[in-house]
Amino acid sequence: MFTGIVEELGEVTAVETLDDACRFRLRGPAVTEGARHGDSIAVNGVCLTVVDHEGDEFTADVMAETLHRSSLGALAVGSRVNLERPTAVGARLGGHIVQGHVDGTGEILERKPSEHWELVKISLPAGLARYVVEKGSITVDGISLTVVDAGPDFFTVSLIPTTLALTTLGIKRPGDPVNVEVDVVAKYVERLLGTQGGTR
Repeated sequence: MFTGIVEELGEVTAVETLDDACRFRLRGPAVTEGARHGDSIAVNGVCLTVVDHEGDEFTADVMAETLHRSSLGALAVGSRVNLERPTAVGARLGGHIVQGHVDGTGEILERKPSEHWELVKISLPAGLARYVVEKGSITVDGISLTVVDAGPDFFTVSLIPTTLALTTLGIKRPGDPVNVEVDVVAKYVERLLGTQGGTR
């Protein structure tokens, strides 16, 4: 489990395209410290497994389903990525519960800068709007954010200077894809209520 508090802005150093998958090599000095084969690291909000690691770089395999459901297929050598290790038991939950299981990709529609923050409008994949509520939590490229406005096919978030400086949302522009993970609690509540309704 992750919390959506990005530890560092990493970089893709190599991409190997396979028949139905991709292997990425990524640089991240902070997240590779003490890393071992089989550990999890979130890359732009996608939970990936460390295959190998050497120095400040690690490799991870990405299967076709993940490439289809997320924006990782658009990464190239030199791409910057948000990196986060799983939260430790007993650690502070600085953001919210993030699984690293992306629900779909959105697109940055608009950016409105202000003196001390920036409002970003992002499209919502079909079927996800019911899980997004004003002032609720949402994960964008692995970043735990608070929803400002929730529309039928979009949502907006406000970004503070720290988020702009230390994550990919500081460099992405309108038209760029982003990974979206809705709050898992909403999905469980929906399933439970649906099951109850069907048995009455």
